[in-house]
Amino acid sequence: MSATDAVTFWDGVYAARPASDAPRPNVRLVEAVSDLSPGDALDLGSGSGGDALWLARRGWRVTAVDVSGVAAERLAGHARAHGLDDRVDAVRLDLRASFPEGRFDLVCAHYLHTPFDLDRAAVLRTAAHALRPGGRLLVVDHGSTAPWSWDQDPDVRYPAPREVAAGLGLDPATWRVERAEAARRTATGPGGRTAEVVDHVLLVRRAG
Repeated sequence: MSATDAVTFWDGVYAARPASDAPRPNVRLVEAVSDLSPGDALDLGSGSGGDALWLARRGWRVTAVDVSGVAAERLAGHARAHGLDDRVDAVRLDLRASFPEGRFDLVCAHYLHTPFDLDRAAVLRTAAHALRPGGRLLVVDHGSTAPWSWDQDPDVRYPAPREVAAGLGLDPATWRVERAEAARRTATGPGGRTAEVVDHVLLVRRAG
């Protein structure tokens, strides 16, 4: 499918969701990053923008990219409204075609799943190489299907974190896996609906 198809699909997904005045950060980001000193962060597939805004409030300088212009524009608006526009650069970008320039202390990719062709391993490998020494790559994937997910394919397969790490082909002398686990939590979806979900959490650190 074309880049236009992907943009149209994801613009539709975000346009159909009411814009939140205060999008929340992902739980696994808060767990992994709260104790880190702020620096430069890259948010891949920034979505509603909760992660980027949370990082910016904690002093990080964030480049937030999403294939959806609707998502990127909403995030830019939130950043302006909260006085964080000097710390958040919201960009519409198709990771199938390009990757943000720069070096980062943190790259996070939460639920970077799509029905369109995307060489995810290549994107995440490039992200690992974009880390500064001592920087971390946080990949959080779905390990189960929430009742409100856009993807309700009963045959979908969720690779384990160690399998994702192996697929990146990173030299263990340079990149060390700090965390690889399936973690359960109670998630809240649209309309306040709750369900138990599984997150596949992978945290990789580049040697200092």
